[in-house]
Amino acid sequence: MTSGTSQGSAPVPGSLPEPVGFDAHDHGACVATALAAAEELCTAEGLRFTPVRRAALEILLHEHRAMGAYDLLERLHAEGFGAQPPVAYRALDFLVAHGFAHKIERLNAFIACAHPGAAHSPAFLICRLCDAVAEAQSAPARGALGEAARATGFRIERTVVEALGVCPACAETADAEAGA
Repeated sequence: MTSGTSQGSAPVPGSLPEPVGFDAHDHGACVATALAAAEELCTAEGLRFTPVRRAALEILLHEHRAMGAYDLLERLHAEGFGAQPPVAYRALDFLVAHGFAHKIERLNAFIACAHPGAAHSPAFLICRLCDAVAEAQSAPARGALGEAARATGFRIERTVVEALGVCPACAETADAEAGA
């Protein structure tokens, strides 16, 4: 995946990682690194990283945008896997359950996780024009939501934050067209 931090720089302890998804990067290295991390995590946790699960993750990594299950199924079928919906849904269920992918509720679609293996509360920045998605970190327990939860005695277990807007590439195109 991509990151706004320069290569070799470590995140500051206690800080949230930079958003991932809109900046230019070495895409081949991005995919290879994420697949290697997934394989390593599966081996360490005794999980079966089957060929169809690996292919599904690889497709999501290559896209850098949210994909619907049927789009993924079509791509899996083109790569020689079954054409029945359970093929895609089982792979996606595994990827989501083990933190390799996230479901984007607003789009009813899936995206590869930018921080697999890390406990985090992602916030998704969704471009309404091209469906590109960047994964940023949220800290719901530290903000107004956390304060409201504490005030009522509620314990937050999971949050889904999805912001709709325009990505830098689409904004640049729109600005250029407006100026023409």
